[in-house]
Amino acid sequence: MTSACATLDTLETPCLLLDETRMTRNIERLNNLMAGHGVQLRPHLKTPKSIEVARRVMARPEGPAAVSTLQEAEQFAAAGVTDLLYAVGVAPAKLDRVLALRRRGIDLTVVVDSVDAARAVAARAAEAGAAIPALIEIDCDGHRAGVAPGHTDQLLAIARTLHAAACLRGVMTHAGESYGCRSLEAIAVMAEQERAAAVGCAEAIRAAGLPCLVVSVGSTPTAHFARSLAGVTEVRAGVYVFFDLVMAGLGVCAVDDIAASVLTTVIGHQPDKGWILVDAGWMAMSRDRGTAKQPVDQLYGLVCDADGKVYPDLLLAETNQEQGIIKLRAGSAATLPDLPLGTRLRIVPNHACATCAQHDAYQVVRGGDRRVVAQWQRFRGW
Repeated sequence: MTSACATLDTLETPCLLLDETRMTRNIERLNNLMAGHGVQLRPHLKTPKSIEVARRVMARPEGPAAVSTLQEAEQFAAAGVTDLLYAVGVAPAKLDRVLALRRRGIDLTVVVDSVDAARAVAARAAEAGAAIPALIEIDCDGHRAGVAPGHTDQLLAIARTLHAAACLRGVMTHAGESYGCRSLEAIAVMAEQERAAAVGCAEAIRAAGLPCLVVSVGSTPTAHFARSLAGVTEVRAGVYVFFDLVMAGLGVCAVDDIAASVLTTVIGHQPDKGWILVDAGWMAMSRDRGTAKQPVDQLYGLVCDADGKVYPDLLLAETNQEQGIIKLRAGSAATLPDLPLGTRLRIVPNHACATCAQHDAYQVVRGGDRRVVAQWQRFRGW
């Protein structure tokens, strides 16, 4: 546990820091954008996996919110969140856990993208004598799962199967390919592609005489740069709460907006190699290399001083299980800083979701203040 008077100089490292000031600013930014569109925001809680963060990001204590695991749904339900979307295709074996949550008064919606999945949901609902609301996933960009927008026969077959069991609630899609965009204009184009796919499928369902109340879209990039959300009922986004280097590489945020980082300590030097060794390896940072395909590869993370100021071209270049190697970016004209043994540093991560998943708690700070104001627990599992 963190003591009541802990500071960045006394914390055991490596540990996960969360700048509440930056987080609050990020939350307010997207809230204001969605208010301008007049569309409900359904924040995705898969990144924080924390009750304390959820309370700050949701519009109301009861939600709405989205999750990626039933463990998340169960944890947030126990904390009073009652409006939840399980935004991953549901496995038939998990439907009993879904029903258990719904019997507790949790309005939990599941996702399907095939007739077989719809039949499994419909059959279990009929057997239980209780509806299991479902959204049909639409593949708006070839990124992952979902029904292609032009496959109307498949779409309607799924919709009719769900409707017969009183389980059809609407459609959803996720523009995962927005993470590969190379300009803000490209993100805006992707946002329109995402919107059009979901709205078009919803219209096809309604034209067949079936209900489609929910039209759910979202990714952090497209949520921030959508020009129109006409026909959309809700937007989902998750990593915007913390942001990360992938989002900064896309131009969605600045490095100074990134709220999560890993505090680490200098544990050694290899002067002949230009290396500084720290106690944050891949167990603290994850192996995610999400910026590797971007124009600027940040390797395993940007190095900052303890107050969060970035050292020019200084990167966590290599990771072992419990050690990291810091060195200058190849070709840089910068000078390796003098960082004596015991120096505290922050590493800004490529992918906030992956790095946060390595830790059990957030050590909460505010802006440039070195005091730790709180410790917020995280949870893991499926």
